[in-house]
Amino acid sequence: MNANLKGFVRNIPLHLMLVPGLIVILIYNYIPMAGLIIAFQDFSPIGGFRVMNWVGLDNFKYLFELPGFYQVVWNTVFISVMKIIAGLTVPVLVALLLNEVRSSGFKRSVQTIIYMPHFFSWVVLAGILIDVLSPSGGLVNMALKAAGHPPIQFLASNDWFPYVLVISDQWKEFGFGTIIYLAALTSIDSSLYEAAVMDGAGRWKQTWHITLPGIRPIMILMLTLSLGNVLNGGFDQVFNLYNPLVYESGDILDTMIYRIGLQDAQYSVSTALGLIKSVVSFLFIGLGYYLAYRIANYRIF
Repeated sequence: MNANLKGFVRNIPLHLMLVPGLIVILIYNYIPMAGLIIAFQDFSPIGGFRVMNWVGLDNFKYLFELPGFYQVVWNTVFISVMKIIAGLTVPVLVALLLNEVRSSGFKRSVQTIIYMPHFFSWVVLAGILIDVLSPSGGLVNMALKAAGHPPIQFLASNDWFPYVLVISDQWKEFGFGTIIYLAALTSIDSSLYEAAVMDGAGRWKQTWHITLPGIRPIMILMLTLSLGNVLNGGFDQVFNLYNPLVYESGDILDTMIYRIGLQDAQYSVSTALGLIKSVVSFLFIGLGYYLAYRIANYRIF
């Protein structure tokens, strides 16, 4: 028995532990892909899949000619790209700042506080945001009023709504990213900092020449993983915060799929839109891993 076979036999219990997860993925992720055939049909729930009313690419043509479709695509890309940029920079900055704190108790307290929103659903956080940003009695507008500024309709203004989405998304998730980068910082060899101090390097040069290059592989990994979300503006967040007044700037592909498919019962059109979104996201994931390999020699296999 060769070494590879011995290793496989030895790890059989570990492989068996993967079986329940693989079954769940198969049932909920792969088997439903058979329903993509609806995108090329005039589907009716009454007839089901047995009635094959093929329409070819008509559903896709209908989407491309739909008023406001390209605005929705732009909204999705704009919001997603801003979230990706903020999701990369904010956690890194906070991790660098926390790394300079010498009090372990204070550092752990701050980590707990900023990480806590990650565990709340958007249903809860949306209710908090609606109250905080209320133009009549919200804390933010009360502060603006005290400063002599008129109240702002944050959740009813197309100028403000996309940025509210980005800021609130960071409020919820930057604590999780911060912990990842703090863990990456612990892997940097401390002797590099000692050598830099002996060479007369200050904290800024140490950060620029040692800390940031040390966590660069993790930054590239996080950026690569986030590229697949270029067309995911965050359905849970947007659905709980938006309203018809901000459709122009806040409507994204996921909410459009929801309205077309579940509210308007245009199942074929919504499936076609979902297929387009999935294919483009897959291409971005492939592009992300290619760039990670070319730039940082990062490989997943």
